[in-house]
Amino acid sequence: MRLVVAGSPAAAVPTLRRLAASDHEIAAVLTRPPTPQGRKRVLTPTPVAQVAEELGLPVVEATRVDDAVTRQLVDLRADLGVIVAYGALLRRSALDAPRLGWVNLHFSALPAYRGAAPVQRAVMAGDTRTAATVFQLVEALDAGPVYASDPFDIDPEATAGEVLAAMAETGSGTVLRVVDALADGTAVGTDQVGEPSTAPKTTIADGHVGFDRPAVAVHAHLRGVTPEPGAYAHLGDLRVKLLRSSRTGGTPSSAPPLAPGALGLVDGRLVVGTADDPLALLEVQPAGKKPMDAAAWARGLGPLDGKVLS
Repeated sequence: MRLVVAGSPAAAVPTLRRLAASDHEIAAVLTRPPTPQGRKRVLTPTPVAQVAEELGLPVVEATRVDDAVTRQLVDLRADLGVIVAYGALLRRSALDAPRLGWVNLHFSALPAYRGAAPVQRAVMAGDTRTAATVFQLVEALDAGPVYASDPFDIDPEATAGEVLAAMAETGSGTVLRVVDALADGTAVGTDQVGEPSTAPKTTIADGHVGFDRPAVAVHAHLRGVTPEPGAYAHLGDLRVKLLRSSRTGGTPSSAPPLAPGALGLVDGRLVVGTADDPLALLEVQPAGKKPMDAAAWARGLGPLDGKVLS
């Protein structure tokens, strides 16, 4: 089939690569325009645009799919559109441009976690399982019939960024399977079943970690907002990014009781008090410094008595 592929971030790259390597033809790639990146704010194409150029595919860059972009899509005479995290909504006229409409790869077991941040919200909630789901795109948010949904187990130590990267690889296979089925006429869409939930985009405020909850909940929160928008807490006036925590192996047997947020060194590891067990912090980044081993940072603070993250 003749395809148009829409996507912007790294999570869309595995699907683009897999479709480009298939028997299907990619007529064009739709992605967002370059944005300033890094400290020097260098104008940088999206990861999808960079890979499309590498593969020699035509690229359409647009912040939104207006009438002019829709005309470009119509002129492509594509059989199907495939979208993975493009970053903008498609109006009815754009949805109707490909002969078979659009399919969307969504990183949740729909109708759970409809919205922009399904992986982050699932990890923050402490979920242990999710799914890579391919469904027919409709005007309502993530509400179309489902063609395929492949279960995915969430690593209890992985950050949301790591989970998303792994799901992007899994989901690329799900997409190709659906595209092949649509091409040979065997694809069957089924209505979503169950009570929908939403996954709104995370904000900087979501990154603030409180320690007055059980360790499992604090660990899930920290993982869910890593790498974006980033987990953080305050040590006095100092803002500290919390890059990685761990519950592997449980709490050290010699760990003393700690009040929520209180810091301690146990068996060479930095731990922080929660509502129940202390949680190990593995990597932190104090304001103005590079990421560093959490225990090494703590040793540089001097005695930890009275030092509390909040």
